[in-house]
Amino acid sequence: MSTTITVFKGDGIGPEITDVVMEIMDAAGADLDYEIFNVGAAEYEAHGELVPKAAYASFDRTHVLLKSPITTPLGKGFRSLNVTIRKKYDLYANIRPAKSNKAVKTHYHDIDIVTFRENTEDLYMGIEEMVSPDEAHSIKIITRRCSERIIRSAFNYAVAQGRKKVTCVHKANIMKLSDGLFRDTFYQIADEYPEIKVNDMIIDNTAMQLVMHPNQFDVIVTENLYGDVLSDLISGLIGGLGLLPSSNLGHDYAMFEAVHGSAPDIAGQGIANPTALLLSACMLLDHIGKPEVADRIRGAIDAVLLDGTIKTPDLEGTSTTREYVDAIIARL
Repeated sequence: MSTTITVFKGDGIGPEITDVVMEIMDAAGADLDYEIFNVGAAEYEAHGELVPKAAYASFDRTHVLLKSPITTPLGKGFRSLNVTIRKKYDLYANIRPAKSNKAVKTHYHDIDIVTFRENTEDLYMGIEEMVSPDEAHSIKIITRRCSERIIRSAFNYAVAQGRKKVTCVHKANIMKLSDGLFRDTFYQIADEYPEIKVNDMIIDNTAMQLVMHPNQFDVIVTENLYGDVLSDLISGLIGGLGLLPSSNLGHDYAMFEAVHGSAPDIAGQGIANPTALLLSACMLLDHIGKPEVADRIRGAIDAVLLDGTIKTPDLEGTSTTREYVDAIIARL
């Protein structure tokens, strides 16, 4: 049965990787209908809106969104559209799975880490003020409600997926009230899951441990800022952001996006790697009840990468986006 999803084409390489991802899903038999919209900085410059009203209306109807990378200005201009959408639709759980691929050369092996990042509060709420020309304040907010739901999501995932361990990452030694609340909530909820091994770790130690002994980690649950930073670090263990997908889940809505940025420096050159967005689309297919299609696509990606003949430049290859996509479709 055909399913309708909303698609946001963003900036930089966003439109080109979105087009090929939809092409691959169609070739795999996903049986999707697309409501496609241009969003982001280019749309803002052209029409004065980051997201057209019709685009939001589409997501309101479909409840499922595939979103490509969007450029966010540094230090001025509009706020991050990602943050805006997450808050508007209460997409509180940002899930970023990182898994090694034997065909991608890194210094690490058998990485299989899933990061659960709280997605709606912390410093990313953007509550800031200039208290004087020489002093700026940014307010960090941690609540029990938001902590409970992301932590419970991580434990429920661990149980459902047969995972063995959940690690809580924080800085409660310094921020004793805010991060202390998050850590305390973690252990209160952990008591409900006696079959799962638990521990907690300070953020700076976590960064070191991920580089030195990454295989000790299974599922990580953490606050908004820490999760953003650590998941990028973890992507480096498996070959970079070009391989890292993500989902943003709430009670009623779900958004799927690549973690990487819009890469304007290579836009239009035909060399962008669509894998992260394609794997995010696979998470979307899992979410809407089409896991067999998602597994076919994942299998085709693995087969192409293991063959080693066709790789985009970010994976130390020389192939174009078109050559990579054609190879995946041929495997399908």
